[in-house]
Amino acid sequence: MPAARIFLQLIADFVVYLGLLIRPRKAIAAENLFLRRQLALYQERKVGPRRIDRATRITLALLSRLFNWRDALIVVQPKTLIRWHRVGFRLLWHWKSKPGRPPIPAELRRLIREMSRDNLLWGEQRIANELLVKLGIS
Repeated sequence: MPAARIFLQLIADFVVYLGLLIRPRKAIAAENLFLRRQLALYQERKVGPRRIDRATRITLALLSRLFNWRDALIVVQPKTLIRWHRVGFRLLWHWKSKPGRPPIPAELRRLIREMSRDNLLWGEQRIANELLVKLGIS
C-alpha cells in the first residue's frame, strides 16, 4: 500500500474520530471506530479476515491507547495488537536513533577542499562562514 494512501486513510479515520468526539464519552467514540474498522474487514472480504493493511493497523494501534481495547477485540487477537505496538515503537526508535550526522555531499567536500587550498590562512570557521554567507550552506 503506497504511503500516500496510508496517510489518506489515517486522515479519514482521524476526521471520523474528531466527529465522534462531539459526544461526551471519548472512550466510547474510540471504541466505536475501533469496532467499525474490524467489522469493515468482514464486510469487505465476505469471509474471515486476512491480512490487515497498514493504515488499519496504525489506526487500531493508536485508538487502542484511548480505551480498554481488550474488551473490544473481535477480529484481532490481543497479542497481535501488542506486536503492532512493538513494531511501531521499534520503527520510531530506529528512525530517531540514526547514528551521526548526515553525510556531506561530494560536491560540497570538493568545494571546501578547493577553498582551503586557495586560501591557506582561512581556518574551518572562516570557510564555514563563507559557505553560510555566500551559498547559504550551514
